[in-house]
Amino acid sequence: MEDYRDKNILIVGMARSGIASAKTLQKLGARVYINDLKPADKLKSEIEELRTYGINFHLGKSPDDLLYNMDMVVVSPGVPLDAPFVAKARNLGLEVIGEMELAYRLCSAPIIAITGTNGKTTTTTLVGKIIEAAGYTTHVVGNIGVPFSGKVLDIKKDDIVVVEASSFQLESIDRFKPYIGAILNITEDHLDRHKTMENYLYIKGRIFKNQDETDYMVINADNHILREFIPQIKGKVVLFSKGILKAPGAWIEDGAIVIDMGKGKKRICYVEDVLIPGDHNLENALAATAIAGIMDIEPKIIEETLRTFKGVPHRIEFVANIDGVNFYNDSKGTNPDAAIRAIKAMKGPTIIIAGGMDKGTSFDSFIESFEGKIVHMVVLGEAADKLIHTAQKMGFSNIHKVDGIEKAVSRAFSLAKQGDNILLSPACASWDMFTSYEERGEIFKEAVRALRR
Repeated sequence: MEDYRDKNILIVGMARSGIASAKTLQKLGARVYINDLKPADKLKSEIEELRTYGINFHLGKSPDDLLYNMDMVVVSPGVPLDAPFVAKARNLGLEVIGEMELAYRLCSAPIIAITGTNGKTTTTTLVGKIIEAAGYTTHVVGNIGVPFSGKVLDIKKDDIVVVEASSFQLESIDRFKPYIGAILNITEDHLDRHKTMENYLYIKGRIFKNQDETDYMVINADNHILREFIPQIKGKVVLFSKGILKAPGAWIEDGAIVIDMGKGKKRICYVEDVLIPGDHNLENALAATAIAGIMDIEPKIIEETLRTFKGVPHRIEFVANIDGVNFYNDSKGTNPDAAIRAIKAMKGPTIIIAGGMDKGTSFDSFIESFEGKIVHMVVLGEAADKLIHTAQKMGFSNIHKVDGIEKAVSRAFSLAKQGDNILLSPACASWDMFTSYEERGEIFKEAVRALRR
């Protein structure tokens, strides 16, 4: 474990990961300074949470003036690395790392890290459940909502850490080296931050940057972009696919999930036995099975978890049936590809609620996926007009613009017929109207409950 005693460390960003990093570094004896562009009156609960830790607050302004007295800078995932203060810090010879990198340096346990454009949270949670069922003490952390740095001092060397790794977190790693890494898929996302698809791909590929021949990398063989990564990977490559593969890997054969890690083929369960719905969740189940295979976990344990795992909140989450209309919360569908996957999982006519913060992606493929299944689209948020323009350009005209989730739910219900679905799957981030996709999903669910009342 690295020694941070008496070091001056600046943390930039006062959201969950910044607060977790500050607490951990203070416990390790560092002198901690925390900065956020928001003023103190916008951060009252965060300040209160840290008040007893003896942390120095510098709020409402850039951290430039603090840099001269610092030994290190830790940036939260929401802080872009092209911010001017980052270049200034590096010019002063300061190391600038992210929260996930900090936690890695303090962790002695094996790490499984899972990234991809979509499916990260479901797969990370599922892997955690399988490993826990196998008897390991398991910590599920990262982009899933539990900062790695906040848990790391409680993690023992014989435990297993399962990390959901976003592109924002991978962008700021240096030595981070998972024993098992996985990339589930790659589609266009976060171009408002990463600017180009090439840069986004490069950042996702950083997950295997420090691996060696003792490590493993799990790759979706059905994603042609990911196959191009394989020659660059130094660790052992394990594939998963909905088609038949050669070992080592996990795939579908004769309607069943099978695995072969080089010791002979084993059937896990039939596809129809996987409880979580949708073709995309079958990919997530295959990725989790491949990771469990590397861990040499018994097929029976994998099977039982796949049969009983209900998925995660805010991802195609069934909310209610009201007057014969089914409501689904897919607030975690924060990009077009995620929303397309949710649409494909729907059975029967569906009214979709979409819109939010525009991340710079095209909505063409999203509208194309409607294919007669989506009968109405209710739009809201910053990207509403872009969605309307794209839909009209592509010949879809049943569009209804509203100015809030509650009104979206009410309008959708007024349009619905018995047997229809109402699906919140925004294809956009939530930050124009909400603090997180979780808040957006909870408000949607409360609006649905209000209909029943």
